[in-house]
Amino acid sequence: MTDLQKLIASDLLSIQAVFFRPEEPFTWASGIKSPVYCDNRLTLTAPAVRTDVENGLASVIRENYPDVEVLMGTSTAGIAHAAIVGHLMGLPMGYVRSGAKDHGRQNQIEGKLLPGQKVVVVEDLISTGGSVIEVVNVLREAGAVVLGVASIFTYGMKKGLERLAEADVKNISLTNFDVIADVAAETGYIRKDDVARLIAFRNNPSDESWIGK
Repeated sequence: MTDLQKLIASDLLSIQAVFFRPEEPFTWASGIKSPVYCDNRLTLTAPAVRTDVENGLASVIRENYPDVEVLMGTSTAGIAHAAIVGHLMGLPMGYVRSGAKDHGRQNQIEGKLLPGQKVVVVEDLISTGGSVIEVVNVLREAGAVVLGVASIFTYGMKKGLERLAEADVKNISLTNFDVIADVAAETGYIRKDDVARLIAFRNNPSDESWIGK
């Protein structure tokens, strides 16, 4: 656990951007029962946390993707973060729509992007990895060289890790599910014996045997 991972984990917990409720699970759209609810958009309305997040993203991008030329946010959650980090780093930014517009120039990529430019995708949350891989594929088809992804939080789910590896997509997250679970236990946000239940969920979300333990 790095200092940055712990800082961002504490920040997200403090504003309930990541909210643990193992005793009363949330239900995802897929029907899966989850002990955690994530809404990293809340970072935008918490200036101190937002500052930590944007400085953190700028730091990991400089360290892991030093050749970056353009930032591209995911639609919609990554757009604001890409814009702020782009400003901090003095880099151009744009974003990728979930689908091409049905009017005007019918763009799916908004902002100027030249073939061969080196891009980092900015994302707020990665679970199974499907949506961010779609963004990477759109950029690659446009001729961009996608260096990788910088995200605020990742679950570290097996399916997501495997899909990113298969698509040859590198991701660097400011913090992750395991770190946040540990910080939540350290601060009394959850019980220490809840951590194992949370990790069991992370390892296999479709297995609900962790509920009620």
